[in-house]
Amino acid sequence: MAIATRLTERLGIRHPIILAPMAKASGGALAAAVSHSGGLGLVAGAYCNRDWVKREIRNAGNARIGVGFITWALEKAPELLSEVLASKPAAVFLSFGDPGPFADEIKAAGATLIVQVQAMPDARNAVAAGADIIVAQGSEAGGHGERRATMTFVPEVADYVRAHASDTLVLAAGGIADGRGLAAALSLGADGAVIGSRFWASRESLAHPNMIDAGIAADGDATIRSSVMDIARRLDWPKRFTARVLKNAFTDRWHGREDELIAAGEPEVKRWGDAWEAGDVTVANTFVGEAA
Repeated sequence: MAIATRLTERLGIRHPIILAPMAKASGGALAAAVSHSGGLGLVAGAYCNRDWVKREIRNAGNARIGVGFITWALEKAPELLSEVLASKPAAVFLSFGDPGPFADEIKAAGATLIVQVQAMPDARNAVAAGADIIVAQGSEAGGHGERRATMTFVPEVADYVRAHASDTLVLAAGGIADGRGLAAALSLGADGAVIGSRFWASRESLAHPNMIDAGIAADGDATIRSSVMDIARRLDWPKRFTARVLKNAFTDRWHGREDELIAAGEPEVKRWGDAWEAGDVTVANTFVGEAA
């Protein structure tokens, strides 16, 4: 049974579900599968690897998809946005930074502007930037986020948006992986949901099979919010954001000892990177949320 909401009407989809643009997981095949199944799939523009993004857009074939970017990374490669918009995506999803500098170009290209927020100042900024859809992301989510919980954050954002930009839609994200979660999101005032971990564990995902197996075997208590994996990858994430991953020997050793990890330098960077490529879940961290 299809559920009709303002999101399904606005985007012309059958189900009020959008694929989270998960770095190294949401490629063209997964985005196309979600779109062909009645949601809206998004390719992960992530850290703006131009060749990867353009290849995965092509891999989506003729599916109607969108593209999602880590906003602070897009600030370093703004020309990629113009190249992506030339492919006529249905939507562009921005998170973890100020959407304002990109909003006009996205909307002028006819794409829906989706902005993910993690705190109320972000929500107010998204309204000011003219976001068509605002995603309220709770800390239960896998990957990067902040501290607010989905249960309280979604209705607070929904109330604010209803009062200040009533035509703007609100979606919930964080810990939503089944029909119960979707029903809860709608009850909280959202028009639909952004789903990550459940799709991350799908056949079309680009995540390493070992990591998918580890995520399926885990439960929510097995996760931790940390920044050690960003230090290991030498990614300059804003300090307010951490990532939810599965605990492992690497987080056991270095979480809370971040300065020592920085001092450890290249050997730990290489050890983590090699483990990521090999799918060694005892060293490289599996990015999955509490929905595990």
